[in-house]
Amino acid sequence: MRRRLIPLLLAGGLGLLWASSASAFTKTDGPVTMSDGVTLMTSYYVPDGTPPAAGWPAILMLHGLGGTRNDTNALAEAYYVPQGYAVLTYDVRGHGQSGGFVGIAGPHKLSDVGELFNNLAARPGIDRAHIGAWGISYGGGQILDSLVAGVPFAAVSVYETWTDLFSALFPQNQPKSGIVGGFLNEIPSSKLDPEYTWVPNDAIHGLELDRLHALADPRSSLNGLGRVTTPIFMLQGRRDFAFGIDQAIAVYTHAGGPKRLYIGDHGHAPSSFPAPDTDYSMTETRMWFDRYLKGMPNGIDTKPPVEVAPNPWKGQAVSYPGLPPTKSTSFAAPGKTTISANGLVIRSLGATKTPLEEFGSPTVTVSVTPKGGWSRLTAVLTATSAGAKPTVVSGGGVPLSGPGTVTIKMISDATFIPAGSKLQLWLSASTTKTPAGLLYLDLGLPAGAKLTIGKATVSVPALAKPISG
Repeated sequence: MRRRLIPLLLAGGLGLLWASSASAFTKTDGPVTMSDGVTLMTSYYVPDGTPPAAGWPAILMLHGLGGTRNDTNALAEAYYVPQGYAVLTYDVRGHGQSGGFVGIAGPHKLSDVGELFNNLAARPGIDRAHIGAWGISYGGGQILDSLVAGVPFAAVSVYETWTDLFSALFPQNQPKSGIVGGFLNEIPSSKLDPEYTWVPNDAIHGLELDRLHALADPRSSLNGLGRVTTPIFMLQGRRDFAFGIDQAIAVYTHAGGPKRLYIGDHGHAPSSFPAPDTDYSMTETRMWFDRYLKGMPNGIDTKPPVEVAPNPWKGQAVSYPGLPPTKSTSFAAPGKTTISANGLVIRSLGATKTPLEEFGSPTVTVSVTPKGGWSRLTAVLTATSAGAKPTVVSGGGVPLSGPGTVTIKMISDATFIPAGSKLQLWLSASTTKTPAGLLYLDLGLPAGAKLTIGKATVSVPALAKPISG
């Protein structure tokens, strides 16, 4: 959930984006005290000059886990403030110069969003009716939760975040332990809310799932999105192994107001932010705010509502009137192999005859017979082009309780697979010996554990017409 920006993002060509209408601004750093006494450090930007009659439209910006307001300040100064927006950024609880503990997007953080909305709305020269919000990852999740809770933002834009926290991090009740552990490493032990000291061990090992559900569900916006009519622009990564495309599609499917979906090159690992298309996507978020905070008829609301960026980036995304059409291709992986606790099975699926642009969640159906306490199975799908290293198309895992046939629903993402690529399926108790590395950690099995793996079938959803390559 951590996202840091680099100064080079703000140098060079970006200035040309808004130079013709850019204006000077004033920045003020200072503390704001919450109702429970915790102080949050903020940066407040206001454009120079006379505000509009109703006041400046404004944006509250939230950074990712492990970050600070410096991350969002860079974006505010490049894209929003020079275009006539007042902006308030802040170090969330337990981060940067703010006090308090990290409650994993808990009730205090949700309350903070509402209080800072009111703080911003009460500042001189601000148009309370036209305050928006921008957030990334951890910050984006809080914004969506705040909408469900009733914070009256006039429009929001969120990058690479979740709508259902449990399904994102514990799909099929099997934790993506490497992803979960990486997020938890962003929280110093001294900053973790004492109420949640049990979380690291249970979350990584998938223990007490009911308690993890009880933690994640109130931090998820999915069930309340249907009653939200605020305009929402959701921007998700093509290849984000933390928060897959499905999390953003849930907003597009369920939200009750104007909505827009962009699938781009940014994201958590194996992607990054900023990405080659960040200037394009951030410009579109500014247009979204221009339309709904300034009332500008710029056409962003009448364009086709779904865009997918090709990879590599070509300077323009491909538009769709709805979710892009897909078709599935199946691959068989026959065989029968028994492995011990540290073993690995690699099955060849053959070579692709035509280009495939995987889009969605590949599924693996495989017969298994676990013995001696073997308790989980992970699967990784890779594609290898001539002269290149294997590319991880997707991965997933499920707990095992006995013999039978299991289906693993892999991470929902978008990966271009050139024609002639050799597909392989990697099956084991963890992904540590596969090209996916630490996606699913090696958490140990009993010494005598064995697993017999039979026939496997892989189904890969792909865009009906590839856009990359």
